[in-house]
Amino acid sequence: MTAPASLADRDLVLTRIIDAPADKLFKCWTTPERLHEWFCPKPWTVSHAEMDTRPGGSSLIVMKGPNGEEMPNTGVYLEVVPNKRLVFTDAFTSAWVPSQKPFMVVTIEFEDLGDGTTRYTATVRHWTVEDRQTHEQMGFHQGWGIATDQLAEVAKTF
Repeated sequence: MTAPASLADRDLVLTRIIDAPADKLFKCWTTPERLHEWFCPKPWTVSHAEMDTRPGGSSLIVMKGPNGEEMPNTGVYLEVVPNKRLVFTDAFTSAWVPSQKPFMVVTIEFEDLGDGTTRYTATVRHWTVEDRQTHEQMGFHQGWGIATDQLAEVAKTF
């Protein structure tokens, strides 16, 4: 998915060819019990995950830091196409209740390349250029890159 030129300055994008089929990667993204294995760069972990993976369904993923700090992430799924695409946002919490501060819409795309590999693309669109810059400074590329490497390893175990 290519952003209109007027929005491209709000996007952060990570694309990888992963040696795993799309259905296994999709399963990693939609199986709450497995998120702790890959979702956060270590030493962070997922301490709790709830996912109602359907359009309009809500999610809660709590990331836990090495010093016990917790970062709850609530959101709503906007689009779910099994083995192809997930779109979710933190702009809403459960039941379409607006969040305190919307930050991003995430599109995860799984393109089956036909040889057991998948082109995996994570596009994170932010509400403002400043939000994108903040996310980039927080370590988006390194953090999402590490998580994607972990995702690739976990997908091999499904």
